[in-house]
Amino acid sequence: MMYKKCLLAAGLSLLSVQVLAVTVYKYTDENGVVTYTDKAKAGAQVFVFNDRMVERIEHEVKLETRKHAAGETLLVRNDLYAPVEIELALEEQANLAGGVKQPVRWVLPPRSTIRLITLAPKDPQQPLRYKPKLRYALGDPRLLPTTNEYDLPWRGGPFRLTQGVNGKYSHFTPKSRYALDIAMPEGTPIVAARAGVVVKTENQQTGRGNNPAGNFVRILHDDGTMGVYLHLQTGSVSVREGQRVEQGMFLANSGNTGNSTGPHLHFVVQRNMGLAVESIPFDFNQPVNSLPSFAVGGE
Repeated sequence: MMYKKCLLAAGLSLLSVQVLAVTVYKYTDENGVVTYTDKAKAGAQVFVFNDRMVERIEHEVKLETRKHAAGETLLVRNDLYAPVEIELALEEQANLAGGVKQPVRWVLPPRSTIRLITLAPKDPQQPLRYKPKLRYALGDPRLLPTTNEYDLPWRGGPFRLTQGVNGKYSHFTPKSRYALDIAMPEGTPIVAARAGVVVKTENQQTGRGNNPAGNFVRILHDDGTMGVYLHLQTGSVSVREGQRVEQGMFLANSGNTGNSTGPHLHFVVQRNMGLAVESIPFDFNQPVNSLPSFAVGGE
């Protein structure tokens, strides 16, 4: 019973009060055991979900303006080690020769800059006026997955799957719909399930911290998909952004950081679906000992 409660805690991620979600309560019993249940109990607190896939890239995808005698040129710079799909729209236009009727879309290669639009005034004596709106998403949506089979991204075990595909607790958003949560002790070696280039990492977050994902590693595969490893142990990430890693290479240790209620690995495969990074189905290439989709408060 105690073991199942520990597995339940490891598998849960903070939950959302959404139509398709379940309201989950947290309470501590007389023995000091933390329990999660869908039954309201005296003294229990409602858990509030925050999306675990928060990555700040606004400082690495930048819109720049260069003024010159003929007008202005808008450039977009991608400082990431992955391609980025962008869409630039100009709103509230005034004094633009020809105007820009439709948003401009492009895919920027890693670590590159592109001159996207050059604007000229109708009346050279008056200033150009417009409001730029830049949207962007990691990855190249033109690429298609070449496989859906992945190595187990850890060493040791066997471990238990504590939340699977379309889990109603926290695997119901587009970014995490096909994610898997695997309960494991902190310090379990986490390895690359597939070769690729490290795009983003976080390594210094402790406890809940500021990022729901906790410490993480994001790896871009050659077919444009991305493997993401979340809730890693503080200070254990051993790879750097821009580094090429091979399948089976050590990345970090598992942990319990961010929106994690117990030690576990949250693993997900994602791709750009068109200005939106979403999770996609995948399989491990060998069996994982698993439990049925756990029922909150179940035995």
